[in-house]
Order: sequence, then C-alpha cells, then structure tokens
Amino acid sequence: MTKRRVVITGTGVLTPIGSDIREFWNSLIEGKNGVGQITKFDASEYSTTIAAEIKDFNPENFGIDPKKAKRLDIFILYALAACREAFQTSGIETEKEDPFRMGVVVGSGIGGLQLIEQEKTKLIERGPRRVSPFLIPGMIIDMVAGEVAMQYGFMGPNYGVVSACASSAHAIGDAMRMIQYGDADVIITGGSEASVTQLGLAGFCSAKALSKRNDEPQKASRPFDAQRDGFVMGEGAGFLVLEELEHAKKRGAEILAEVRGYGATADAYHMTAPHPEGAGGIAAMKAAIRDAELDISEIDYINAHGTSTELNDKIETMVIKKVLGERALEIPVSSTKSMTGHLLGAAGAVESIALIKSIKEGIVHPTINYENPDPECDLDYVPNEAREHKVRAALTNSLGFGGHNATLLFSEFK
Repeated sequence: MTKRRVVITGTGVLTPIGSDIREFWNSLIEGKNGVGQITKFDASEYSTTIAAEIKDFNPENFGIDPKKAKRLDIFILYALAACREAFQTSGIETEKEDPFRMGVVVGSGIGGLQLIEQEKTKLIERGPRRVSPFLIPGMIIDMVAGEVAMQYGFMGPNYGVVSACASSAHAIGDAMRMIQYGDADVIITGGSEASVTQLGLAGFCSAKALSKRNDEPQKASRPFDAQRDGFVMGEGAGFLVLEELEHAKKRGAEILAEVRGYGATADAYHMTAPHPEGAGGIAAMKAAIRDAELDISEIDYINAHGTSTELNDKIETMVIKKVLGERALEIPVSSTKSMTGHLLGAAGAVESIALIKSIKEGIVHPTINYENPDPECDLDYVPNEAREHKVRAALTNSLGFGGHNATLLFSEFK
C-alpha cells in the first residue's frame, strides 16, 4: 500500500513565553525567557524554587465553560486552550466532514497531578466521602482526547499516549501513521502538561534532575553550556492538526509543512539516564530519516531535546554526530527549552511547532544562555541570537525517562 502524504494545517500553543502562536514565535526569535520564581505555591523549602509557569491563565478566555473548568485538572484545560487555536487556524468545518474520519491522539507524561494532590488533601483532612466524583475523569491522561473529541465532534481514533518526555512526539508519530495508512483523514494531536505542583517539584528535586540556579532563574536553563546544572520544569500545551494531503487540498486549506518521518526506539538501559553510546537515539534518528526517504544532505536544522542536563546534552550531541557525520557540523541546532523550560510530555509538540515555524519563516531560534562552550558539546547551537536560515527539512528529538526515544522529521511542502 502506498503511504498517503500527511500535512499540517493548524497549530496552537499555550506556553510560558506565549499564549498563542504569534506571541510564542516572537518570543522565541527575541530570545525571551519564561523562567522565574515559582508563584503557584510556596517553594521556599525546596532545593529548586524556579520554574517556567503559565501566568494568569483564565479558562474563560479560551471559551472553556467555568463549570467544566472546576471539574478538570489544569493540564486538560491547557490542552483545550491550545486545541482551540489549532482547530481555528486549520479552518476545518466539521459539519462538512465525516466525524468518523477525524481523530484525536494526545500525549502527556504525568497528567492530572494538581487534582490528585487537591483530592488527596481532602481525603486526609475530611474523609473519603469528600473526594470529588470528578477526580478520576478529571485527571486521567486520555481524558484530554475525550474532551477534545466532545468539543469538536471528532469520532475517529481517540486515545492518550504516555512515554514521559517523549509523549507528544509519539502522539504526533502515531497520528501521522494512522493518516498515512487510511485510518483517518484528520487528527488533532499534541500534548499537555501541568506538573509544576508541590509533589511534582518535590519528586524532581529528590531525583536531583533540576537546576538549582535559584538566584539567576533567567540563566538557569542553559542547554549545551558547560555550566549547565539541570533542567527547569515548565508547563503548557501544543497541538497540531494533521491532515491527509488531498483532503487538505480539496477544502483549500493553508498547508504549513509536511510531516515526513518518524522513528521510535527504546534505550533498554536505565530509568532516567540515556544510553552511554546513544544507541536508542541513533536508531530513532536514522529511522525517521529512512521513513522520510531523504538524504542527510537535505536536512537543514535540528530542534534538539536539549534539556540542560549534563548527560542528555552530551549524549544527544554525540548521537547527532554519529547519525549525520560531517554534515552535523554544518547544521544549526537549537533548544526551545532554553526559553520555555522543559514542558515534559508537551515538549515534543511545542518544539515541533517551533520547527514548523522555522520552515515557514526561514529563521531558526536561538539557544539562549549559551555562554561557556563545552568540549563535549561542539555543534552549532545558534547561540543567543536568532538566525535567518533556509530550512527544507528538519528533525526534532524527544527523549523520555524509561529510555523512550522519538524523532520526527518535517519538511517544507512542495
């Protein structure tokens, strides 16, 4: 069977540096930083007191019913907000579509942690009868897909994907496959995360994964820099509308880019650390390039996983060089996380959207806070300032706790 071509016709975001695509992209190009002291709760007793938060979020501003907002965890509300923009920009008119040919595939690494904490407190302080009947449907990860489907009437494939920080990249890859092989014509896909909570922060602090640069939050997320000391937690959501090419052309949709390749592997090595030889990452990148049927000479940019942790940045650099050889030294590589922090399960989708904008605009955003070169991180990380650069095809990597690797390849539409 010949694979059908899959294009992107809509995008939407909610991030610490922008609550819509325009603001998000302008902030990326300007090198705006979304990291600051945590305001959602008193973090003074934690070893890390900083994060990249969504500020002043009001669900009603995104058309979300206040009654529904009270029942759902905030990670679902973030998703509904970003989905609204993606759906609107796609221009799809659902009344003209077969609802069973439209699906939703959504990723999240952790899900409804805030609601769990809230209801656990009720359980301890007031007993089991006071726990909300909406606890379970309000916090489970697949409920994002369910809520989006109910919002827009999409009755095709519908489920959640959980693979830690690779979740939304896997969701996009799965959605692409289903369209390629005829299971759907349109799929809203992406991810959402809202884990900047007391328990979430405590867990990552205990794992010693976070930056402790509390006195300089704006400089804390510094991917590939020799003085990096851990990642910064972020939150938000990113969604894309994927569509079969002929379906998009028939309705006159604006095509933003094409999703061409997908690779997914496991390190089978360690709970949190990447494989020391980058075996899984190498295989995922090669698989995505092979799937896209492109030559490495056609790849012009890489949006890296780039977490600002010692091991990830070093290993990812090695992986890129092993896959692309001498070409790796010629390709700009940047980390969106230097500005947004690490959006965990939403990172792959938000970073895919940043990559798509680079294809459309001919600009690659910088890796900010890159000040001290690391001999083991020796690629072109687009330090501190955006750069005009023609992007024909580009890769984005997502790596998750548990050894999950996902690579997506996007290209300009021709």
